[in-house]
Amino acid sequence: MEIFDILLLGTVTFLISGSIKGLTGIGLPTVSMGILTLFLAPRLAIALMLLPMLLSNLWQVIREGEIRASLRRFRVFAAVIFVSVGVTALATQNVPDRVLLAVLGIVILLFVGFSLKGWVPQVPPRYDTLAQGVFGLLAGILGGLTSGWAAPLAIYLTMSRADREWFIRGTGLLIFAGSVPLTIAYLWTGQMDAKLFAISALMLIPTFAGFTLGEALRRRISVSMFRKLVLGMFAVLGLNLLRRAIWYG
Repeated sequence: MEIFDILLLGTVTFLISGSIKGLTGIGLPTVSMGILTLFLAPRLAIALMLLPMLLSNLWQVIREGEIRASLRRFRVFAAVIFVSVGVTALATQNVPDRVLLAVLGIVILLFVGFSLKGWVPQVPPRYDTLAQGVFGLLAGILGGLTSGWAAPLAIYLTMSRADREWFIRGTGLLIFAGSVPLTIAYLWTGQMDAKLFAISALMLIPTFAGFTLGEALRRRISVSMFRKLVLGMFAVLGLNLLRRAIWYG
């Protein structure tokens, strides 16, 4: 694919995924991968997405405030995902792309199914640290493989009964914590070279334009509509990823 085609594809993709990110607090990696992998190899798609994912989540953390409180509340999850993403990304460079897509699709659809059935239990406060460790590890492994950590992250936040504001704060902080080692790993292993870095940097423009639009829309919708939008988005993307895994290549 020519550079102009990649720029055009990226602009449309990150305008859409940035809007969903601003609206729901999550979804930029998953939506971006769902669109980009229709035309590009998964690891190339991840490389293009790294800077928009990293900086949009940093911006989300700053915009939502309560940074110290968020760090205190989610410190175990953040530490576990930081380490596990880096280790997984370095250790799984040769895992087939089809496996990456299938694993991500299955996890997303399981989350949607449990949520719709009301089978997402509440985590008692005394087990919160353990839950952060378990889901942080799962999110880190999936994130290092596919950049798709949103499902286990959203499951944990749902189980901990985070309200909409804390859901947005938590996703911003924790995805940022995972984005840092993933970016370092891709730079270290050469999967993101200078040209891809420059293209990824350009994709910040449509990402933040979409994020601003999504933020404005978020203030106008109800909590129930917010939940339906999140689940509906994940259902479509999970099915698409499974389709890609089955008919990949």
